[in-house]
Amino acid sequence: MDRRARASQKRRRLAAAAARVLHQQGVERTTLADIAREADVPVGNVYYYFKTKDELVQAALAEHQAHLDELTDALDRLPTPRDRLRALVEAWVAQRDTAARHGCPTGTLAVELDKRADGTLDAEAGAVIRRLLDWTATQFRQWGLPDPDDHALTLVCAYQGMSLLTNALRDPAIMTREGERLLRWLDSLAPEGE
Repeated sequence: MDRRARASQKRRRLAAAAARVLHQQGVERTTLADIAREADVPVGNVYYYFKTKDELVQAALAEHQAHLDELTDALDRLPTPRDRLRALVEAWVAQRDTAARHGCPTGTLAVELDKRADGTLDAEAGAVIRRLLDWTATQFRQWGLPDPDDHALTLVCAYQGMSLLTNALRDPAIMTREGERLLRWLDSLAPEGE
């Protein structure tokens, strides 16, 4: 592997580590040394790739967006919009233990970043959530349902709410119960005979 490929791989490893550690500890409690340890690189290497913690937060947000894109790309292979939306809910529920410990990766980061004085990174976190809303609205639109944007908002709000409560109460069963409710809701939207 050439030097450029190794550098790219190390940067990606640091970004992935930043996404995990920031999700687990939050921005304020996380140090560059924590991220270096998680990525298994010397702390000095972090500064080579990322000059500030904010650059690492941006990299973590890019990781969250990449993860969302991978998930939606996989879901897009399913035959119907209803199947895609159901699989999305099932993917959320599958993360119930992580949600119980740390909440939604993007949602918790968005809330934390919103409380900072500079107010620049919160918009980037919001953009990742907007991407999820847009994808979800597209599914409802392709399904042919009225008010696709409203349905998307309902679904994503339900996810954020169940994720928050699962975390606050440290109870993964909340994600399971609410996920089942969301699946029933999606099924109730299906036109007769579908």
